[in-house]
Amino acid sequence: MFMTKNENSTVNQVVIAAVVAALLMAALGIGHRVLAARLAAPVNTKPISSDALEGLPMQIGDWRGQEAPVDEAVVRATDTDAHLSRHYVRHNAESVYLWIASGVRARDLMPHRPEVCYTGNGWTVRERKVVELPLDDDGELSCNVYLFSRGAFHTERILVLYYYLVDGVYCQDVSLLRSNAWRGSGTVNYVAQVQVVINVPSIMTVDSAQKTAMDFARDSAAMIAALFLESGVH
Repeated sequence: MFMTKNENSTVNQVVIAAVVAALLMAALGIGHRVLAARLAAPVNTKPISSDALEGLPMQIGDWRGQEAPVDEAVVRATDTDAHLSRHYVRHNAESVYLWIASGVRARDLMPHRPEVCYTGNGWTVRERKVVELPLDDDGELSCNVYLFSRGAFHTERILVLYYYLVDGVYCQDVSLLRSNAWRGSGTVNYVAQVQVVINVPSIMTVDSAQKTAMDFARDSAAMIAALFLESGVH
């Protein structure tokens, strides 16, 4: 069977496209393995301890805190070296839960993100946005804000604001971990994920819950960063 010139051109285009796709997939596969290897590389950094994290003041501005213990099985599942779980209240009305998870093995910590863990436990993402919070030192804190719901008619709602602290640098997501890993192993000394969680009852608006979470994140950011600076893991 002979092909026309046009048919031959079409076949060539298909073959070229297939070859390019195969090369691209191979490159992506190699890149993924290289990145995974670098993130899995042994680290020599001594992780911050839970005792050091507990140095975070119970009084943060107008917020007053108390310990909020988490089940040990849950803590083990997070693959963290140290954690802090507290409940903070302001003016006897506004209430937030603070969760800080820290470690030196970036590969283990990257999968444990609210949008992964909450949805894996039956929650549905209702809203997602990125907010930029101005800090007192003229810096800026970039955060993710998620609204999750579950139950009949989505009556149970939770708002989660979170960000990362990577070697003293605030970042919104895991992109800084990946870029550091590409530059070579051993470049990530520690990773901390900070979550501010609010139960959102039906009488509370989402905007009100978000404002409360943003206020606490802004009030506490410098103190949380100082814990790592003072512990010497920076």
